[in-house]
Amino acid sequence: MFRLIVPIGAVLVGVALLLLGSGLLNTLLAVRGALEGYDDGMLGLIMSGYFLGFFVGTFLALPVIGRVGHIRAFAMCAAIASCSVLLHFLFIDPFVWLALRVVTGAALVILYTIIESWLNGQTSPEQRGRVFAIYMAVNLGSLALAQQLLRLDGAESFLLFAVATMLICISLVPVTWTRFAQPEIHQLERMRFGRLRKIAPVAIAGAFLSGLAMGPFWGLAPVYAGRIGLDSGGVATFMSCAILGGALFQYPIGRFSDTHDRRRVLAVISAAAVFAAIILWLSSGSQWLTLIAIAIYGGLAFAIYPIAVANLLDHLEAKDILPGGSALLLLHGIGAAVGPALAGQLMALLGAQALPLYFVAMQLLLTFYAVRNMHSLKEEELEHAAPFVPMVRTTPTALEMLPEDVLTDEQQNISDDDAHAATNRSPPH
Repeated sequence: MFRLIVPIGAVLVGVALLLLGSGLLNTLLAVRGALEGYDDGMLGLIMSGYFLGFFVGTFLALPVIGRVGHIRAFAMCAAIASCSVLLHFLFIDPFVWLALRVVTGAALVILYTIIESWLNGQTSPEQRGRVFAIYMAVNLGSLALAQQLLRLDGAESFLLFAVATMLICISLVPVTWTRFAQPEIHQLERMRFGRLRKIAPVAIAGAFLSGLAMGPFWGLAPVYAGRIGLDSGGVATFMSCAILGGALFQYPIGRFSDTHDRRRVLAVISAAAVFAAIILWLSSGSQWLTLIAIAIYGGLAFAIYPIAVANLLDHLEAKDILPGGSALLLLHGIGAAVGPALAGQLMALLGAQALPLYFVAMQLLLTFYAVRNMHSLKEEELEHAAPFVPMVRTTPTALEMLPEDVLTDEQQNISDDDAHAATNRSPPH
């Protein structure tokens, strides 16, 4: 394992620092916005700006990198993101924050694209699965640790904004210091949502509804935690419990889905998430019960998107995996952009307890849709099911790091046949 990490250590350190800074900022803004008196509807709109920027940035990343190269693009976007963090403190205005969140989201997705393409370019096919697992562990570990940085000072102070800025700035050092050759980034083909819906309708519903649920989690769960009486340290623990629950539950739930109908698994875990969200709704008087409930809910909710991806892969040929996965990721991002604004309006109308009720509604929708679309399972579908890969929402570039064993034997044969045909094809005249 040590020999595997050393060659890519600089890039992993860079992404860890970047996620520490951005993870801190996401939670900090929710807490600080509440202190400034922004109502929940406005906070939801502000938090939607980040995912809107993330969505836009996926289309800007390749043109920007192609124009100036990886190192310059990374330096440029890190500078933009760092300045954006400080501008949040200098201009305490909700509409300025909304614009800054869009800019920050776009800059960060380009940074993640650069790092993930580097990891992919430096990883041999036989090591891809382990590198992908390490990368996902760094993602979740950094996000969980970032929440604890809230304990350094109050959200009204400059210190936390400065720490987030420094972390994003310092992520430049390991990435720009590396001597790795700059990788190539291939333009991913797009797959129409209509085709995906015919292939795997439950995967489509799972990705979109997961985005609708997870967007408000990242943007408004800190607000909810503050509204029910938790201080900054309590908010940090609340968020960390959810993230760590996601890290612990993903693998066992995913491996269970490898031997069962994933539609049924999605129905079961979304139904369980409904009960966890109800417990969260009822537990506001007990801090320990609240932390247990959010840990269970996070563990279940974090597993939905990767199981939806696995369900899609079960029905795709090898050549369609990247465009199909990219389209699913895009759909998840649309849900994540819409969700905070929608949940924020509900919280503004009904109070903070509307957030767990919103989670209940999203998970119920997925439960009903999955149950409705379940048919008799054919044995051959289980025999050729693609193995589950734990993951969080990231950029389309990370999909290229998916380990080789996500392909079934049938998909591998199709891919080999395509390669053989291409080799023996006469060159164009």
